[in-house]
Parts: sequence; C-alpha cells; structure tokens
Amino acid sequence: MLTLHLAERSPQAAVLVDGASVAAVGPYEELAAAEPRARVRRWPGILTPGLLNPYGPELLEATYHPDPREADEFGTEPIAGARAREILRADPARLGASARRGVQRMLAHGTVAVAGELRSRTAADAVRRAGLAVGRRPDRLPGPAALSPVPLILLPALAPGGPARFAVFDVADRAELVRRGAGTCVATVIGGRLVYRGR
Repeated sequence: MLTLHLAERSPQAAVLVDGASVAAVGPYEELAAAEPRARVRRWPGILTPGLLNPYGPELLEATYHPDPREADEFGTEPIAGARAREILRADPARLGASARRGVQRMLAHGTVAVAGELRSRTAADAVRRAGLAVGRRPDRLPGPAALSPVPLILLPALAPGGPARFAVFDVADRAELVRRGAGTCVATVIGGRLVYRGR
C-alpha cells in the first residue's frame, strides 16, 4: 500500500512510501497527482531523514528507564549514573524491559539510528526489533548522553529505493529544530511503519 507523508512546513519534500521503501521524494502536488490512490498522512512541521543518536550504550545499557508502574518508587524520568547501576545490579532482568522503554523514548525523539557498541544482548535485541539502523559513532562525542543530543545528527537525505526511515518535527525549519531539540518530534517512521505518533 502506498502512503504519502506530507509535513506542512516542507511540502516540497513529501515522501511516497511503498512498503518498507521510499518510492519517491518531491513536491506533494506532483506525488499526489502521480499516485492519487495513495493514503495521505499530514503532519505539522518539517519532514527530515531522522536522527542518529550516538549514545546507544549510555541510553540503553547504562540508563534505567522506569516502568510507569514504578513511578512511586523511581519516578518517570530516565535514571543514569550510580543509581541506574544500583537498580540494574539488584535485578539484572530489568535491563531488557528498560532497554525496550529506552528505545521507545528514542523513537519519540525522532531517532531512526543509533551508534555505539551495545554489549548486552537484550539491548541489541531491542534495537533490532524496533528496526533502528546502527550507524558509526562519531570519533568525538560532544556532550552528555541525551535523548535530544547536542548537536543533533541528521541522517543523509531520503532517496527513492532507500529505506523508508524518517521523522517529522513540529518546527518551522531546521534552525528551530536545532534550537528546540528532538522533543518536538510528532512522528517517526521505520521500515515504512509509523512507530511513533505524538498526536
């Protein structure tokens, strides 16, 4: 089934998806005229190739992402450092579920690829099952691990025949995305599937 993704602030960069691949990239009007039966998904903001988060190990193996049912004990925000090590050491089985929740948080921040060597099988499985690409880690990491790292690392432009992997951010342009960060994500698509929808 063909799906045409259009973001309000980037109508010249609409994406036509066929299964798990990009069928075409171009102006919305042209793509809609060429494939009038395609299902149309409209989003606010801009459509981008998505983000590479270079902090895979730090966010998925060294950070504990609490289950919502643990909010009374641990809160709802990710826990890093000595407290995370203590939680994971007390119950190593928590790592798999935490990594899966961490991947969901990454998807909610427009992440479509991760980098860094994942040493635990459970974290690597969470990445693989979500369909996240694994990229090369930059030689120098700019700052602390974050779901919205600074600077943001956008993947190369989408191209016909390539994987349907991208993210949409509710911002006016890339400058605003850089200023406001990846928390502005409203949709993430991996393998042609909508894996995160913020609204």
